Amino acid sequence: MDNVLAEKEGKELEEFADYNERVYKAMYKESVENPGKFWGKVAEELITWKEPWKEVFVQKDPMTEWFTGAKVNASYNAVDRHLNSHRKFKAAIAWESEKGERKVVTYQDLYYEVNKWANALKQLGVQKGDRVTIYMPLTPEGVIAMLACARIGAIHSVIFAGFGPQAIADRIQDAGSKVVITADGYYRRGKLVELKKAVDEALNILGDKSTVKHVLVFRRANNEISVKEGRDVFFDEVGKFKPIEPEWVESNHPLFILYTSGTTGKPKGITHSTGGYITGTGAMLLWSYGLDKENDVLFNTSDIGWIVGHSYITYAPLVMGRTVVIYESAPDYPYPDKWAELIEHYRATTFGTSATFLRYLMKYGEENIKMHDLSSLRIIVTNGEVLNYAPWKFGLESVGGGKVYMSHQWWQTETGAPNLGYLPGLFFLKMKSGPSSGFPLPGNKIEVVDEQGNPAKPRERGYLVMKPPFPPNMMIAMWNDPGNERIKKTYFSKFNGVYYPGDYAMMDEGGYVWVLGRADETLKIAAHRIGAGEVESAITSYPAVAEAAVVGVPDPQKGESAHAFVVLKQGYAPSEKLAKEIQNHVKTVMGAIVIPEVHFVNTLPKTRSGKVMRRVIKAVVMGSNMGDISTMEDEASMEEIKKASEELKKQLANQPS
Repeated sequence: MDNVLAEKEGKELEEFADYNERVYKAMYKESVENPGKFWGKVAEELITWKEPWKEVFVQKDPMTEWFTGAKVNASYNAVDRHLNSHRKFKAAIAWESEKGERKVVTYQDLYYEVNKWANALKQLGVQKGDRVTIYMPLTPEGVIAMLACARIGAIHSVIFAGFGPQAIADRIQDAGSKVVITADGYYRRGKLVELKKAVDEALNILGDKSTVKHVLVFRRANNEISVKEGRDVFFDEVGKFKPIEPEWVESNHPLFILYTSGTTGKPKGITHSTGGYITGTGAMLLWSYGLDKENDVLFNTSDIGWIVGHSYITYAPLVMGRTVVIYESAPDYPYPDKWAELIEHYRATTFGTSATFLRYLMKYGEENIKMHDLSSLRIIVTNGEVLNYAPWKFGLESVGGGKVYMSHQWWQTETGAPNLGYLPGLFFLKMKSGPSSGFPLPGNKIEVVDEQGNPAKPRERGYLVMKPPFPPNMMIAMWNDPGNERIKKTYFSKFNGVYYPGDYAMMDEGGYVWVLGRADETLKIAAHRIGAGEVESAITSYPAVAEAAVVGVPDPQKGESAHAFVVLKQGYAPSEKLAKEIQNHVKTVMGAIVIPEVHFVNTLPKTRSGKVMRRVIKAVVMGSNMGDISTMEDEASMEEIKKASEELKKQLANQPS
C-alpha cells in the first residue's frame, strides 16, 4: 500500500476509505462463507507444496485441520525455494547486538547454515517427530535452529531465554525433548545471562526423568561452562555443511510446540501445524503487517521465545522472502532511541512492537526520535495489550510523523496470527484511535456475545468469541492432551463449540471491535463490571501520564476499589495535586463510578515480552503468592510497587470488617 495518508486528504480520503471498507466486507464475506475456496486459493499462491491436498479443511472436535493429505516443508519454503530467484543474495536477516556487532545473512547464507544445523541434529539422532527444545538468545542461530528442526521434520519447542531452570525443566519434560539446543551465554542490558548453566540446572531437576540425550551448545559469549561428557556437544565441532533433503510432512504434522506461561497451573503446550500455519501467517504478513512489497523490511521488537517471534521474525518473513531485522537486547538499550536507530539504519518499512512499548517510549518524549530519519516507515504494527489513545497518537504523530498507518492487532499464542486488525497491505481502512483492534480479519468468524452466548448489541460490552472453521494459522491441539479434554475445558466450556479466549470486547455499528482486556482482570465496583484496561486508557489519556496499571482491591462499601500505579512522562513530578488532577480526569472520562487511588512509580513490572504483570502487582498489594515471575524484565520494579503499596496495606488494615 502506498502512503495514502500523505497522498489523499479530506473528503477524497474519506470516500477512498469508504470504498475500501466495502471491498474489505466483500472479501471478508467470501472468506467466512466459502473458506475452502478462499484459503485454497491463498495457499496455492503463497506456498510451495510437494503434493496437493485431498481436502482443503476438515472440522475436527474441536479444532480445524487444513490442507489435509498435502505434503509440505516449512524450511524449504523459507529457504530453498528462494535460491532460484532474485532473492538468492537478498538479505534474509539483519542482526545487531547491544555491543554493536552486526551480521547480514542472505538467503544463500541461510541455506548453508540451516543445512549445517540440520546435519548436526541428524548426527545426534534426531528424526522426524522428535522434539527439540531451543533455549537461545535472539541471534540468527536461534532462527536457523528452528528452521533446521523443520527441515528434518522434528518438532521444536522454543523457550524464551529469560525463563529459569524450573520452567525449562517443566517444558522439557512435557515435550519429551530428545535434544536441547542452547548457547553458553549472551548479554542483555550489559549483564551476562548464563544459558547453559540454566539448562544444566533444569536437567539436574529432572534427573532420571529427563528424556534429553544431548545438549547442543553454540559458542556465543565464550563464558566458562561445565561440560558433561557424552551428553554435551559443541555446534562448531559437529555443524559441518552437508545438504540435507527436506522431510516432506503431512500438512497437519506439528511444526512446533510453544508453551504459554499461564498464571496458574501447568503451562499449556500450544501445538501448531505446518501447512496451515505458514499459509495463514504468510497471508497476514502481507495483509496486516503490510509487507506486500518485495523490498519491504520488518523490524520486530519481539523474541523467538514468543509467538510473535515465531510468526513474524522467523516463519512468515522468510517464507515470504522478506528481510527481517532482529536485535539481541531490549530495544531501549544501551540508549532509549536504539530502536529508532535500527529503523533508520536498515530503512525498515514496518515497525512491529507491543502497545506496552509505545506507552513506555512516551515517558522519554520526542527529542530522541527527532534525532533520526524514520521516513522509511509506512506502518506501525502493535499487539499484545490494549492500545490506549495516548500511545496510539504518539505512534502516529511522534514516531510516524503523521504519515504512518497504525495497524493495531489482537491475537494469541493459540491463534498464531492476527485475528482482529487492519489490512494496510491490501487497502486503506479508516483507523479508529485508541483501543480499537479494527475489524475481524479474513477467515476469522469473530463475534461479541452476552452471557448467554447471544450476539451483543452494538457498543454493548460482551465476550469475544470465534466460531469454526478456524483460520489455518490456528493451533491444532495441545501437547499431551489425549482426547482434547484440556483444550475443550480451557477454551470451549463457557460457550459450547465456540472458542472463547477470555477477553471482554465491544463491537460498534460499523463492525469495528474494541478488545477491553482480560475478563479475569475486571473490577467489580458497586455492582458495575469495569475492565482494568478501560481505566488505564482513561488515565493514560491525561497529558502527564506515560503508563498505568490498574488493579482491584477489596473495599467494604463498593466491593472493589481501583488502584492505579502510574508512571509519569519526563518533566512531571509526583504530587498530591497531580494525583487529584488524574482522578478528576478519569471522573470526567468515565463518570463518578471509577475514581482510582493513584500511586506514583518509576517503572511497572513487565514480562520481557512487554506485558504488564497486573497479577503480580495485585499479589504484592494483597500480600499473597506472586507465582511464577521468571519472565519479569526488571525485578527492581517490584520494590517500587512494594513501597507504593505499604500505605495502602495500612489503609486496608484499618478498614472495618
